[in-house]
Amino acid sequence: MLELQDFRAARRAISEHVRLTPVFAAGIYSDRSVFPDRDRIPDLYLKLENMQVSGSFKARGAMNAALALDEDKRAVGLCTASGGNHGMGVINAARVLGVPVKIFLPTNTPKPKVEKLRKQGVDVALTGAVWDDANRAAMDHARESGMAYIHPFADPKVIAGQGTIALEMLEQQADLDTLVVAIGGGGLISGVATAAKLLRPSIRVIGVEPTGAPTLFESIKHNEVATLPSVNTAATSLAPRQSSALNVDLIGRNVDRIVLVSDDEMRDAARWLWRELGIAVELSAAAGIAAVLTDRLGVDNPGKIGIVICGTGSDGMA
Repeated sequence: MLELQDFRAARRAISEHVRLTPVFAAGIYSDRSVFPDRDRIPDLYLKLENMQVSGSFKARGAMNAALALDEDKRAVGLCTASGGNHGMGVINAARVLGVPVKIFLPTNTPKPKVEKLRKQGVDVALTGAVWDDANRAAMDHARESGMAYIHPFADPKVIAGQGTIALEMLEQQADLDTLVVAIGGGGLISGVATAAKLLRPSIRVIGVEPTGAPTLFESIKHNEVATLPSVNTAATSLAPRQSSALNVDLIGRNVDRIVLVSDDEMRDAARWLWRELGIAVELSAAAGIAAVLTDRLGVDNPGKIGIVICGTGSDGMA
């Protein structure tokens, strides 16, 4: 089990290599017409991880996991499978450490992300239809090459790194009542929810998944690691067919509710972020905003809402 000391240790370890991203009070700038049936505009506070090193929160977990490796092990190099953002985080960690890196991507990765990774001048392989397929290839390569494999979500060091977001948010805006976090494989929400509940057990944590990839929704519903027969969402970084027992356990213990939003709702939310605040995000990063705009949180009085804006991009406005 992860303890508060694990998150604090991760924060110390990665502090020189990641940015302290701002928390932005967004609700006061909102167009009231977006909330026609509400008595008041939701009180929103956005943690802008779209401004993080490498373009997303993934830099935190990747760096923490890489720094924890034995020096001889990491010297051989790092490899992973990614929907794009974790790949950029691992590339960033490899550059800081001065070691080789190889990234495996599924063929459903948006073209701008593929091009972004290839422009880094590293070894990028497109393998398999979905992330789960690319992940098997990455793990095989790690065994054959001796490279250190860094899992995007089922690794306590990665989860501890992602959880540093909660430590920062609850310092930057200490009176938050509800945290809203997008869910892909579950590493982000596992870390944020666990750290937040350790700091303040009464805080509410709500996860958001696409309707076309309800991986953790189904896992929590059935109290086991569920494997989706297929995924059907353009938010590919939120679309593994399977999570892990570690993430299901942490989410089951610390997340109050998981809600689902459609691709169109995420797209509308991404456009709202751009129109209202000038923030450009990938489709996945708009999931939390989508849940608020559609009144999907399932809470009568969510109070002050903190939302992790998890990654930059432009596919959210496509």
